[in-house]
Amino acid sequence: MSRNRTGIITTAATAAALLACTSDVTSVDLVVQAPVKSAAKYSEWSAPVNLGAIVNSTSNEQNAQLQKDGLAIYFTSNRPEGLGGLDIWVTRRESLDAPWGPPVNLGFPINTPQADFGPNISIDGHLLLFASNRPGSQANDLYVARRENPNEDEWSNPANLGPGVNTTDNEQAPNYHQNAEEGTGNLYFNRGSQALGAADLYYVAVSRDGVATGPAVLVAELSFPGFNDIAASLRRDAKEVFFSSTRPGGQGGSDIYTSTRQNANDDWVFPGNVLSVNTPSDDVTPNLSFDGLTMLLASNRPGGIGGNDLYMTTRTRK
Repeated sequence: MSRNRTGIITTAATAAALLACTSDVTSVDLVVQAPVKSAAKYSEWSAPVNLGAIVNSTSNEQNAQLQKDGLAIYFTSNRPEGLGGLDIWVTRRESLDAPWGPPVNLGFPINTPQADFGPNISIDGHLLLFASNRPGSQANDLYVARRENPNEDEWSNPANLGPGVNTTDNEQAPNYHQNAEEGTGNLYFNRGSQALGAADLYYVAVSRDGVATGPAVLVAELSFPGFNDIAASLRRDAKEVFFSSTRPGGQGGSDIYTSTRQNANDDWVFPGNVLSVNTPSDDVTPNLSFDGLTMLLASNRPGGIGGNDLYMTTRTRK
């Protein structure tokens, strides 16, 4: 197996040529040597660093999003101080060099006695999209809340995104993305039972006001049948995506994968494993920063504080 300079396994053509010389070629071999075009203008990802005991707890933390200014992280936790089984929290810092402060629960109406999780805030800071099984949901449904002041957590009552998005089949991990090349905004999310290994990635058109104009479309090139593909996070130009997957050929139970495309309307190339951030443990819910140089992820790797902890990894432009 060969690797390129960004720590991602090299292309299918090379893999196929090598595998053709062997007698036993399996689907796992093809996945391990997944074809993905490197994001050549970036360095390899650094070793992930635990965000520490102020942010992480002995419970589970995941689905974290670093805000555009780098001064706030919204995330999910099932720590006992919450309102329900899963709540949305935020940690803030005074400057890019300052330590992260104690997490604050967003409270009602965002959090309820049910599960509220997977927060994603639009670039302008006015929309909060998340998943919840609160009353009125079909299963885990996607919701949107709005605020006038992007510097305050005073959110409106969340609204269900409706039948163009939500079904009885569990919708989770929204990632709202919009740029000029794509035109309308697209909301990426996963649908399907993770317990059954049936979660796949979808997207649906969503307006700047957070109104879905579905129906949702399966992202077939990123979804591996019979395994979970979840929590997609796109680079700002929509030409690079990261997500977690339980597909065969990974280093652990769940690994982080990436794919690229030439422009925002092309199909994605076959995903490759991001070797520098994965471990034999579960590495999940990646989220890319606005500038594409920082990624948050959750992991239950040894040395953590609880179940899943939040970690940060960085890269540089070449």
